Amino acid sequence: MEKYGLLGRKLGHSFSPQIHRLLADYEYRLYEKEPEEVAAFLETTDLDGMNVTIPYKETVMPCCTVLSDTAKKIGSVNTLLRRGDGWEGHNTDYDGFAYLLRQGGFDPKGKKALVLGSGGSSKTARAVLSDLGCRQVVVISRTGADNYQNLERHADARLIINTTPVGMYPRCGEAAVSLGDFPACEGVADIIYNPSKTELLLDAGARGIPCINGLPMLVAQAKKAAELFLHRKIDDGVVPEIVRKIESQTKNIALIGMPGCGKTAVGRTLARLTGRPFVELDALIPEKAGKSIQQIFAEDGEEAFRRIETEILAQESKKSGVILSTGGGVVTRARNLPLLRQNSVILFLNRPIDELPTDGRPLSQSRGVEALAKERLPLYKAWCDRELACGDGVEKTAEQIRALYQL
Repeated sequence: MEKYGLLGRKLGHSFSPQIHRLLADYEYRLYEKEPEEVAAFLETTDLDGMNVTIPYKETVMPCCTVLSDTAKKIGSVNTLLRRGDGWEGHNTDYDGFAYLLRQGGFDPKGKKALVLGSGGSSKTARAVLSDLGCRQVVVISRTGADNYQNLERHADARLIINTTPVGMYPRCGEAAVSLGDFPACEGVADIIYNPSKTELLLDAGARGIPCINGLPMLVAQAKKAAELFLHRKIDDGVVPEIVRKIESQTKNIALIGMPGCGKTAVGRTLARLTGRPFVELDALIPEKAGKSIQQIFAEDGEEAFRRIETEILAQESKKSGVILSTGGGVVTRARNLPLLRQNSVILFLNRPIDELPTDGRPLSQSRGVEALAKERLPLYKAWCDRELACGDGVEKTAEQIRALYQL
């Protein structure tokens, strides 16, 4: 069997092996290398070809004996094919980024675009934008004439493209720019795909600006790379289908709802049915605090509890493909919404108020279920992607979720 892989420095976030398994029947593995190891790896590996990701898209170019016209034009290589004793360098990111713009519904013709970052992916984005008739492409980097300290000069930009790793797993929650500085912006593309919604994309969504993450680009460039590996065409229709499958595999299912509505029971059952990991926030809080939830409320107060809850949520919501059961009050902190939205489908389990138990639930006992429901029900409805009635039993609710999201 022919062997292929992905070369990069930090690859724990990569979905590439899953994508290539769906594209073709060949071995595909991850190869993490430090900069000083890259040249020797390329000289000694027995791989038949590989993809290359940050920060090595320019590093590998001197190791190529042949470069495709696109790779020469852009000055960046993300796909290598073995040719005798040497490597042939290609840039399939070009195809991937062009596909991403089409999927996002973005027409660059005659518009001004800002490209955040100046590395190999930035070069590819700039080439595609120029070829599609972009009026002006401005590169924003940490140094140079156009940088993050003089963004006000580009408030008229209509497209914002992020090619930096800012906001990528595991450093979720960061953004290179605030879209409030770009009142003319009408489209945002972020080539990051993990998390599914970076802070930049969440910002765009909150402002009603059309946006798209990098997963369609990743799949489209992988399809082009696989065609080079296999020396044959692959139907374009596989790209959206693989995107859907990867999203289904990697998106978390986050359960919200009133205390006692069944989030834990449904979550455990769904995890058993799907083989996914189960995370219960309320079970992790006592571990971190060194005391029970009742003790935290009694000794430190609700605000201390909420701080711990948010800290744990920030860590757990970064993960991919988990079933996440939240506490009933998670919606009372606005900061928790982007943490959940970055990588999760949010489901509100709605159980009749008169069926909710109060044992072992401090706020349900001290404030009353009705008062909590009046405060929280509007928030559950506003935060969720879907509301599910869960009065028909745990197993049935879990099965319904599995069917809805093809888990």
